[in-house]
Order: sequence, then C-alpha cells, then structure tokens
Amino acid sequence: MNIHEYQGKAILSNYGVQVPVGIIAKSSKEARSAAITIQQKTGTDTWAVKAQIHAGGRGKGGGVKIARSIAEVEKYAGEIIGMNLVTHQTGPAGKEVHKILIEQGIYYPGDHPVEEYYMSILLNRQTGRNIIMYSTEGGMDIEAVAKKTPNLIFKEDIDPGIGLQAFQSRKIAFNLGLSGKAFKQMIQFVDSLYRAYVESDASLFEINPVIKTSDELIMAADSKVNLDDNALSRHQDYLELRDLTEEDPTEVEASKYDLNFIKLDGNVGCMVNGAGLAMATMDIIKLSGGHPANFLDVGGTANAQTVEAGFRIILKDPNVSAILINIFGGIVRCDRVAQGVVDAYNAIGDIRIPVIVRLQGTNAEEGKKLIDDSGLSVHSAISLKEAADLVKEVVK
Repeated sequence: MNIHEYQGKAILSNYGVQVPVGIIAKSSKEARSAAITIQQKTGTDTWAVKAQIHAGGRGKGGGVKIARSIAEVEKYAGEIIGMNLVTHQTGPAGKEVHKILIEQGIYYPGDHPVEEYYMSILLNRQTGRNIIMYSTEGGMDIEAVAKKTPNLIFKEDIDPGIGLQAFQSRKIAFNLGLSGKAFKQMIQFVDSLYRAYVESDASLFEINPVIKTSDELIMAADSKVNLDDNALSRHQDYLELRDLTEEDPTEVEASKYDLNFIKLDGNVGCMVNGAGLAMATMDIIKLSGGHPANFLDVGGTANAQTVEAGFRIILKDPNVSAILINIFGGIVRCDRVAQGVVDAYNAIGDIRIPVIVRLQGTNAEEGKKLIDDSGLSVHSAISLKEAADLVKEVVK
C-alpha cells in the first residue's frame, strides 16, 4: 500500500528519524496558517510547499516550490492545489493535487555546506535479505546514477537473523564521507530508519534526499514508503492511511470483492483463477495477436458474484474488444464458474463484445455444457489452443 510523503514522515518520526516540521493543508488559507505556525515553532523564514500525490518527480512537474515569505506560501498553495500534476511516474494523464505539505526550510546558511544523500531499504529477493542502498548523489534520479556512475551506489546486506549491526551503520556513515557530529547523526539516522522499516512491515523506505544541514543535523527531506498489504492485519492504524483518490477506481472496486486486479493498456480483458495461470493467459493473448487489458485473478473461491463483479470491472474499460475467461478447476468447480458466467451475463444484459470461456479441470465438461446450452453469445473452449485460436479470431 502506497502512502503520502507526510504520512511516511509521521511513521519515521515515531521511530526517532529526524524530519522537518510540517503541516498538511487543503487550501491557501490553511497553508498560510500552517506557515505561521511552523515559523513560530522553528523560526524559519523559508518554507517548502509540496504537492502530495502518489508519484515521484513532483519537483520537475511544478509540484514543489520554495517560498521565502508567508505571502509566497499562500500564492504557491493556490497554484498547486487543484492542479493536474504530470510527472514521469503519473504518465501523461497526471494526477489532481488535493492537498499539500508545508514544511520548514532546511537549506539554511551555517558553518557547514548542506549535503544531499540517497538512502533506501528494501528486500533483496536474490539473497532473501533486507538491503540498505545509499549514495552520495542524493536528490537525483537513482536509476540515472546507477547507469552513469554505478560506483557511487553502495549496498549493505542485513542478515535477518541478527539484524542491522553497529559496524554496518558506521560503515554507511564512513562511505558517505561524514565525520564528527554528522557521522554520529547518520549512525542514529540509519539505526532508526532500519527499525522503522522492520517494525512497520514496510516493503520499501526511500529517502531522497537525506539532508546534512549546515549545522550537521541529518534529516529525511522526503519519504517514499510502501507498506506490505499482507501485514496490515498487524497495523490496523495504517489502514486509515490509504488514500482511495490516489488509486485507480477500478482497482479500488475490485478490492471490495477480494479480486486481484491491475489495469493495463490492451484490448483483451482476462479473468483467471490463480496468478500463474493469469500470467500464462496474458502470454496467450499476446501470442494470439491481442494485448492484455488487465490482470484479474478471481482466486480459488470464484462464484457468481465475483464473476459478475469481474465482468463489470472489465467492461468499464472502453478499450476492451473481447474477454477471455480462463479457469482451471482445482479447488473451484468449473460448472460453478460457468453458472456464474451465465448469471452474470444475464444480470448485466447487453454485452456486445465477444466472450471466450476456457474451462479445464474439475467438472470442466459440465461447465462447457452449461455455457453451450445457455443460448448466450459465449464461445467455449477446453484446451489452451482452442482459446488462443478464438482470441485470434475475435481480435481480427
């Protein structure tokens, strides 16, 4: 589950990670009030005005501004709230900004130069260990850094049996070229960040940039946090952090029926039970000359209600010109799915695109007979080749 920058920083702060003082605002008036409050708390004379959407690259898209007066905070807030922010991660459609984060300025003058670093924690799936990835090249696109100067990216594997060790935190601070107060601050920062990652059951913590201020404090100037959906039962309070306005409406609707749905850009909708079979079905569609319009796994408990819900969700995509239902009956019975298809077809009414149903496994023959005897304009198949040939035919 993705969360906003300000929500991620709240989690980090709870674990002792230093973050700038910030207040969320949904209007220019609220932004002005927030800026005054932050000034009273910190004495700052600059503020960051930051759009809150689930996407990176906000600064390049005009979603992050530095204000040097209360009036500028109010002005930038009016410009950013309600804008359609387009970044390399939102795609050309962009995302509407509903709220902004007002933060104290942390690039203030002092005895030492301000430095920016990159740091993230995620699971290294090749080793089965958590990994801390960090670099002196903060504030930049880490993919570009990896491509052009891979020697500037460091990695520290963490043994899950013993956790992060003190020497590893010192090594990270040393590789970032720190000394004195900043060295000690970075050690504390790394320790707190790793504890936050583990105890919140996150799948990603990315801080870009980590800031060394002019008085050698180490702060998280940004935060990208992904929480593991499978662990949310242990963190009921995190469920409140979900922002449905930032998610695809069809994916939100699918989640209500416990359907695993991801929207794609193709022309053939697919409904399958099992993630592996769903991936294979998408390959079949490609090999047949079509393009998958979605990934939809109805799971092992498919019934008339879930099949109908899947139908309705797929049909909301105007690009879909055919639907392929591919069911392997192991736990789920094919005749039950077939009846669900018939019931859904009748309930929805006028479905004007071809529907192909391939059933294999438990009660597959009975399921095929139900489809064939229904009188509906549904193409039935038993083998993958039959389904592929039918997809090819309808796509043409």
